[in-house]
Amino acid sequence: MALVTVLGIAAAGWGLAMALAPVLQIRRMWHRQSSEDVSVGFFLVLIPGFGLWIVYGLARSDWALVVPNIAAVLVAGTTIAIARLLRRRAATTPEPVTTR
Repeated sequence: MALVTVLGIAAAGWGLAMALAPVLQIRRMWHRQSSEDVSVGFFLVLIPGFGLWIVYGLARSDWALVVPNIAAVLVAGTTIAIARLLRRRAATTPEPVTTR
């Protein structure tokens, strides 16, 4: 197997692991029912970059670029959706009343 092929497979595999890494953040948000420590802006900056890599990979017919970046867009979009859902819930849920 050519070195370039091995590097492509390794890069695509690691890229997929990186794309799935925010699932850990999603899990934490869901468990805590809070997204206050998540930067939605961070993910909004990443998504266009992932999209550019997808288009570039498609133009080159390079699936090692396309597949991980599609996964990254899906996971980043899911992270944003869950963060916004939890923030909406927090905004509409009244604070508990404490008595002394």
